[in-house]
Amino acid sequence: MPYALFDGDRQIGPSLPTEAEVWKQALDSGMISDVPVADEAGGPVLPAGYRMKETKEECCAPDPAWKLPREIS
Repeated sequence: MPYALFDGDRQIGPSLPTEAEVWKQALDSGMISDVPVADEAGGPVLPAGYRMKETKEECCAPDPAWKLPREIS
């Protein structure tokens, strides 16, 4: 399941395969400025308002009745 960085409910980074890749991309692009510090539970802490969450890849299969432009007469 891919992950992405969110500010509130708005996705602000691309969906990537792992949380580690999201952290790296966010640091490299300047979306977050510091390496997060571990909290009491040992998990990462993001700046206020930011959160990491799983994203769902939205895709759909094309309708078999659809025709490509070259198939339309």
